[in-house]
Formats: sequence, structure tokens, C-alpha cells
Amino acid sequence: MSLVRFTVAVAGMCSVALPPIADAQSNVFDEDYVVPRTLYGDPDLQGFWSNAVLTPLERPEDLADKATLTEEEAREYAARRREATNRDRRTDDSDADVANAYNDFWWDSGENVVRTRRTSLIVDPPNGRLPALTPAGRERVASRRLPAVPAGPEDLGLTARCIHFAAAGPPMLPSQYNNNYQLVQTEDHVLIVNEMVHETRIIPLDGRAPLPDEIRLWLGSSRGHWDGDTLVVETTHRNDETSIRGSGKNMRLTERFTRVADDVLLYEFTVDDPENFTQPWTAQIPSVRADGIMYEYACHEGNRGLANILAGARAAERGE
Repeated sequence: MSLVRFTVAVAGMCSVALPPIADAQSNVFDEDYVVPRTLYGDPDLQGFWSNAVLTPLERPEDLADKATLTEEEAREYAARRREATNRDRRTDDSDADVANAYNDFWWDSGENVVRTRRTSLIVDPPNGRLPALTPAGRERVASRRLPAVPAGPEDLGLTARCIHFAAAGPPMLPSQYNNNYQLVQTEDHVLIVNEMVHETRIIPLDGRAPLPDEIRLWLGSSRGHWDGDTLVVETTHRNDETSIRGSGKNMRLTERFTRVADDVLLYEFTVDDPENFTQPWTAQIPSVRADGIMYEYACHEGNRGLANILAGARAAERGE
């Protein structure tokens, strides 16, 4: 676990604090901003970016009728969220303290809300909530519940097996740590490296045909193109294991990356999956520039979690 802890710590140090909320709206949506260009004329999106933010994916129920916060409300909300996510708080419950074994130094939940001061990352549907699952979607989610006592590694989730972290994407969502990603561009490809479990996507921009339908990948197959100053990435051909909040293998994911300030990359994505959701849904995250470099997330090395989980399950079966 020491390598994992080291990486988590560095991920937190690589994050950057947001500027004052008072300047947020104009900073993000400055219509006069001139996007820098690469040597071959494309918008330059390269660099290290962070999605660490206190704003939740879905709008909290107590803010059901409020799409955005005022400056003062945003400050108060951010202060409450920082306190709620502070792992240095101790309790009288010894079980909770053990579960909270890592103190706040090791986490990276963000320091502020999104610069738009929206109350959710989801911008559509307008209520800021995930749309309902279809009957088929509910049945699919129910069928994928893991057994309480694992018989083998296949009975544990992909995260416990270090195969795939949902936050790493696509789409990329804020997590409790390792919220950094890097973009690298060439004339005909874009490379996206995500710090969480060091996932890497190589996205062609040359208009090549999609993969045959029978080929299914953990991260899906991505194709990109430019729409003005926006990089649009379409991802299909996922396998049936890497669900996004209930999505299935036939989901179409559309991501949009737009440089809106020197230190802001607006990241938007739309999940379109009529088999499992009653309507498409869209989220928006103004990523902020992160200083420094990313470090490898060593998920397996030194991690005894999987072996201990299975050993514990076998002991439970023996009644020990």
C-alpha cells in the first residue's frame, strides 16, 4: 500500500486551487478569449488538467429548485463540503475511525465548487439529476449485483481487481484522489492520460472507420474531430463490464474539450443510451490547469487487498 499512498499524496499536491469565485463566471466563459494554436493550426489543449471539485454529479435534494448559487452561497456551500470531506475529523466511533484510516493529506476532493457555481455537474436534464433507468436498465443493474461472499476474483468489482476505475472514464469524473489528466496532441492523434489507474487513450483524428461491432473494449473505441475550437470525441464499442451509472455496452459517449481560458479546459460529455436511460444526459466540468507532472498510480504493487478479501471470505465460509 505504500506506493499507492505515495501516489495519492502526490496527486493531491499536483492539484491547484480555484481562483476567487467572484471572478468565476467571466473567467470561464470569456467570449473574447483567443485559443492558442499548435504548430499545425489546431486549438492547443495540451497540458495537465485537474477535475478535482466539490460540486456533486447530481444536484442535492435540498437544492432541487436552484440550478446555480450566488457568490455568497457558493462560498458557504464550499466551506460545508470541505468540512464534510475532511478526513482529519475524529469521532467516538472506533469502526468509523478505522474506516477513515487515511487522514486528509492523502485525499484530493477539491477546494471549491465549479466556477460556473452550478449546483451539479449534470447540466441536462435541467433538474441536475440522472434520468430514470428504463425497465431493461433496472433489470440489468439488478442482475449485476456482486455476491456478498466472493468465490473468486471474478466476484469482486473491477476497481478491487485494478482493472478499471469508473472515475478514470471515459467519461472522466471527479474522484476522491488522482483527478489529474494530461492531453498530448499530434496532427492526427490526441492522447489522454488519466492519473487514476494510469489509463491511456489514443484517439485518432483521421476519420477512420469504426471498429467491427463484435470487437468490444474496456474503454471503448474513440474517434475524434474538430468542431471549430472544440475537440469532439465519440466513443462506442464498450464491453458490458464498464458501466457508467447504469449504462450498457451500446452507449454512445460524446465528449467535448474546449479551451476557454489559459487555465481552464471546459470538459463536457453526453451519455446517450436509450436501452438503459429514459433520455440522454450531459455533464460539464471546467477543468483547471494543474502545475507539475503526474505520477504513476500503482494499483497492484504492494496492495494485499484482493488476497486479504478472498482469504477473509474463505475464513467466513469455514465459520472462523
